[in-house]
Amino acid sequence: MTSVPSERRRREDSTPDVGNTRARYRRILRFAVRHIVQTWWFELVLPRIGLAKVAARGRTARLTRIAQRFHVLAVDLGGLMIKVGQYLSSRLDVLPPEITHELAGLQDEVPPVPFDAIRRLAEAELGVPLERAYARFDPTPLAAASLGQAHRARLSPIDAADMGYDEAVVKVQRPGIETIVDVDLSALRRVAGWLSRVRIVSSRVDVPSLVEEFAATSLEEIDYLQEAANAERFAASFAGDPRVAAPEVVWERTTRRVLTLADVTAIKINDRESLLAAGIDPKAVAKQFATVMFDQLFRDGFFHADPHPGNIFVTPVERVTDAAPPASGVMDAASPASSPAASPAWRLTFIDFGMMGEVPDGLRRGLQQVILAVAARDGKRLVDSIRGVGVLLPSADTAELERAMTELFARFGGMGLAEVRQVDERELRSFAIEFGEVMRALPFQLPENFLLVIRSMSLTSGLCSSLDPDFNMWDAVEPYAGQLLRDERGNVVQALGQQALSVAGTVARLPQRLDALADRIEEGRLVANSPRLEQRVARLERTTRRIVSAVLFVGLFIGGILLRVDEPVWGTVLIAVSVIPLLHALFAGIFRRRGRG
Repeated sequence: MTSVPSERRRREDSTPDVGNTRARYRRILRFAVRHIVQTWWFELVLPRIGLAKVAARGRTARLTRIAQRFHVLAVDLGGLMIKVGQYLSSRLDVLPPEITHELAGLQDEVPPVPFDAIRRLAEAELGVPLERAYARFDPTPLAAASLGQAHRARLSPIDAADMGYDEAVVKVQRPGIETIVDVDLSALRRVAGWLSRVRIVSSRVDVPSLVEEFAATSLEEIDYLQEAANAERFAASFAGDPRVAAPEVVWERTTRRVLTLADVTAIKINDRESLLAAGIDPKAVAKQFATVMFDQLFRDGFFHADPHPGNIFVTPVERVTDAAPPASGVMDAASPASSPAASPAWRLTFIDFGMMGEVPDGLRRGLQQVILAVAARDGKRLVDSIRGVGVLLPSADTAELERAMTELFARFGGMGLAEVRQVDERELRSFAIEFGEVMRALPFQLPENFLLVIRSMSLTSGLCSSLDPDFNMWDAVEPYAGQLLRDERGNVVQALGQQALSVAGTVARLPQRLDALADRIEEGRLVANSPRLEQRVARLERTTRRIVSAVLFVGLFIGGILLRVDEPVWGTVLIAVSVIPLLHALFAGIFRRRGRG
């Protein structure tokens, strides 16, 4: 049982100095205010006074400096700010490439917490001294991150007997991280409130929603009970699959702030030299890793959203035959493990399940349509499938995007990263700039689930390309596209069969219905309510005319307001003329009712 002094120490460890938290809050706000004002000046004020070209000339360098300064701030503050930078680096939909590229390399560059503080927090959480909780606990951290750090440990004899192993890794939260997260989120919410009042920002992106999305993900990451549940769910998804493993959770030594897992450390997936020394082909690892990630997305709907090299090991194992295939699903036929061949002499071991993503059935079907469009190199179908996923708003004019996608497939379709690198750099840069301008001009914002999908696939592509310079993501997609095409043909045949049965049933019942109709006509029981129908049609026509008048009023009124900036006379005329359709929309029904009265 936890003693009173232990509880007091726990509160002290988890509550940073109030002065420090206030200084942290103010520093984040100062950074935001400075660069919001700077952006407002260059992007809004200078173009209004005829200096748009001056603002545009230094835009790239200016945005790069902002990203560099945020990088420095994030590394200095640690905590949630590093996660903010990593999150922003993946928001290709709302941020220019100068910022996302600069923040892409932001990692958890933080010093470890002194062991005494880690000891106090862990003992307060577990309720017993570390010497009783574990047979051995290494004071030197295995890894240190912005939210917590990991230590190697050996389970106590009783726990080891229950689990069947004794080597473990213990993750302990950084003392005070919950308070720091609260401070950072408070600052971010305030900044989001400011940005939501700037029309040029609010028209393109819902910043408060982005902050809440980020907050939900961050709060899950500091709840180790949630991570433990994610680890077990992930392991269950690949139960019986010899390609994939996950560490077992030691629940007796796990709390919301301390997580104990089986030690599964092995060869880091991007350590090519160690892979080759173990007789493992890095190209085969790249291929299997891509396949496993696609299985998570399209078969299981539950996927690892942070598959960077530090979170995946390659574990050599003895070759086993007659292994059970993975659970059946859409992608079974495309999965290497679905065949009865012998399992590989190594497996992929995933760790760190704090950031996981789910693909609802609707999004999964939409992503499958995206894959089919990519496999067919069909720009129009790809745009339609992206719209179906919910990325593009209904008002988006996609003609330019369809043209850009068609050019993308025509020029780069089917190329691997190595082939793209051989393309003339000026051509690649020119196309990237044009394509980026088309994308940023469209009204779209990535839904939360889709963002995690893109993050996961981006990390997967980069990791596979580092293992195999000739790796081609198109090749990894094709087996899934082939299976989807077979499923789609089967669905079409099934739908046609159902339609044929429906038509046949209607035709079979037709003579009987015609006889009944003839009887009703002969007996004088067939009545047509044409006066009522005419009244309804007339009412619908009047309502439609009033709606058109309302739309015309809005268009004239807003057009007049916008035109008054440059053409005051014509703007005033349009505003005055807009009164006519407004009066019709408001009073046409009243005058008509009075006329009838």
